[in-house]
Amino acid sequence: MYHVLICDDQADIVNALKIYLAPEGYRLFEAFNGQQVLEILQRETIHLVLLDVMMPVMDGITATAKIREFSNIP
Repeated sequence: MYHVLICDDQADIVNALKIYLAPEGYRLFEAFNGQQVLEILQRETIHLVLLDVMMPVMDGITATAKIREFSNIP
């Protein structure tokens, strides 16, 4: 089973993606800012991150740069 982390500051977008991905058998994780993404990546095995660019606390570009310091996750 693949683990997918969905991150967007708009809950409606996160929920919409979950509606499409859950029936396909993915285990889904959700975050609403880049800081939450980093926290989840430290404690879970994630195979794919779907990451918004413009978010509060930490934007997606900054989060991606920090992720690249320790992972090449797509």
